[in-house]
Amino acid sequence: MISPPSPGAYAEARRRLDALAKPLGSLGRLEELAAWVAACQATCPPRPLDRVRAVILAGDHGVSADGVSAYPREVTAVMVRAFVAGVAGANCLARQHGVALRVLELGVDDDLEDLPAEVSAYHIGSSRPIDQADALTADDCREALRAGEAIAEVEIAAGADLLIIGDMGIGNTTPAAALVGASFGLRAEEVVGRGTGVDDDRLRHKTQVIATALGRVGGRAEDPFERLAALGSADIAAGVGFLCAAARSGVPVLLDGIVSVAEAAVAEDLDPGVVAWCAAGHRSTEPAQQLALDKLGLEPILDLGLRLGEGTGALTALPVLRSAVLALRELALLADLSPAS
Repeated sequence: MISPPSPGAYAEARRRLDALAKPLGSLGRLEELAAWVAACQATCPPRPLDRVRAVILAGDHGVSADGVSAYPREVTAVMVRAFVAGVAGANCLARQHGVALRVLELGVDDDLEDLPAEVSAYHIGSSRPIDQADALTADDCREALRAGEAIAEVEIAAGADLLIIGDMGIGNTTPAAALVGASFGLRAEEVVGRGTGVDDDRLRHKTQVIATALGRVGGRAEDPFERLAALGSADIAAGVGFLCAAARSGVPVLLDGIVSVAEAAVAEDLDPGVVAWCAAGHRSTEPAQQLALDKLGLEPILDLGLRLGEGTGALTALPVLRSAVLALRELALLADLSPAS
């Protein structure tokens, strides 16, 4: 069981917020977010979030060859190259907000030898179609979990005071939705979404793929490791390991869309206490993400209809979280402004 963020620092932050020169509760959700950061740092007022680091975990998925996405699987490698070149959506937002960003591929089916070696340093391999077979072998799943832990440890050693996890992989909303369904006992019809924008025919097909996958796995899904190996992928399993390692080290994580929230659901079952160290950056258009947020007790910071992935929703929410911290740090105490009696 992972220790939670400091209850004492949280309580102190709530008292300080009530004592600031403002009407009680007038900063709305900023107050809850500020107190959460204070609790994660075990200090009040909290330190500014100046050292934010983001990692995009990329991989190909067996189901992407079966028409569950509006785009071909070759786009995954194209986007990895775009991240390295600094021209993707996540790069733009990371630059704007001073966030260190790197991309790592765990299972892209393409020759990426032209890219820096570190991009493929944790390569394991793409997943099998989840409606036909387990996505990963048990050994590959364990290796991916260890890779995610190592990736998080590198970012934490670099001084991260907040981590952001992003994703890239054509077809990845299908295993993510399946994991949410298996984690919370939901049917395929409840968790399926349009992902990159599939039409009605592909949506029906995607629903059937998820339903078949859930039926194939059956009761094995009650074990979180079995669930992850059966329905995930190397990049998703690495995301689970990443979240577990961050929570164990006491470093908070700002989640993004359906993939990172699905990872959080599995991580919480593998290592209870992970979700207390997570905040939800935004509410995406994916039904599974919304259902999982509710089940995990996470209220998203933003609701802008985003569905890009890459960590872009979390990056867009970052200034709000930073504003919450600065308000708690820099607003005057009402008692200090009151005239002397």
